Amino acid sequence: MTLPSNLPRDIDNIPPSYYDRENLYLKRGHIMAKADIDWGNLGFGYRALPERYVANYADGTWDAGGLTSDATVTLSECAGILHYCQEVFEGLKAYETVNGDIVTFRPDLNAERMYHSAAYLEMPSFPQERFLEAVDAVVAANRDYVPPYGSDASLYLRPLIFATGEVIGVKPADAYQFRLFATPVGPYFKGGAKPVRLCVSDFDRAAPHGTGHIKAGLNYAMSLHAYMTAHAAGFDENMFLDAATRTHVEETGGANFLFVTKDGTIVTPKSGSILPSITRRSLIYIAEHILGMKVEERPVPFAELAEFAECGLCGTAAVISPVGSVAHGDQVVILPSGMEHMGPVLQKLYDTLRGIQLGTVEAPEGWIRKIC
Repeated sequence: MTLPSNLPRDIDNIPPSYYDRENLYLKRGHIMAKADIDWGNLGFGYRALPERYVANYADGTWDAGGLTSDATVTLSECAGILHYCQEVFEGLKAYETVNGDIVTFRPDLNAERMYHSAAYLEMPSFPQERFLEAVDAVVAANRDYVPPYGSDASLYLRPLIFATGEVIGVKPADAYQFRLFATPVGPYFKGGAKPVRLCVSDFDRAAPHGTGHIKAGLNYAMSLHAYMTAHAAGFDENMFLDAATRTHVEETGGANFLFVTKDGTIVTPKSGSILPSITRRSLIYIAEHILGMKVEERPVPFAELAEFAECGLCGTAAVISPVGSVAHGDQVVILPSGMEHMGPVLQKLYDTLRGIQLGTVEAPEGWIRKIC
């Protein structure tokens, strides 16, 4: 490794992270090398990394599991995932903080949500502590692929459980695999988040008492036709209404809604078929307990939409995506925050959450898990 000539001489007195154009940096007095990636132009896509974690379930128990370099999955043509969609997944990220630490954000909530999602689909739940151990192992093993602080990129983590056991009759399989892989991703929105245009979908995302409240791939498959239909009509995403009455706002195909009233109150829809987003729950906590805002979680009639000052979509990938307008047939609601920028209240929420993730804002206890 050829070191840059401008490295500080006094290693003990330099910042924990030090970068140069060659992706070399100092961390706790040691010379390290990031992967050879153009972090500033990194897209939001898959890149196979050296290591991932795999554990298999058979005969009523999970095996010891561990890291593997094999990125392929071999399945029987009769595997349950291929026929009856027994699969759940999660999405979370690892970041490098301003202090040079590599951390994850509230992974315990991902572990808990996956645990309950699997149980709802009659799959063996993966132990929550082992989930956290798998996250730590994969991030540590691929640490050179954690984008540097200031790049606005991150290491995306995708844990999933799927049925590998052969099953031809309609019933749960008897064998499963837990797999967790990572891929470095750039910011969801290049050049900053621009307000998106939504349309109220003619389709239903989830039925009452169905699977809308769990993170299962089948829910996202149900949203794809509606998503492509919206795109063909010139919209960025759908707004799904409740399937029972089609009068109340629920969510999009992959994100929860946040609304801001004209007096600054944060409102989020309440429904049994909405996925309990970790990002949304974190933003609500920040609004109420850190920023001192009033918060309401309640049913939100679509008829109320025109009364809000701001609207945003929240999720792991983008944190907050501002909404500029929503079309419902011939009716178009244009949010007062406009089509150019994120509204001021949502921007404050976004900046606070990102600051917590990156170590520039003090985190509530237990929100940040330090890995290395």
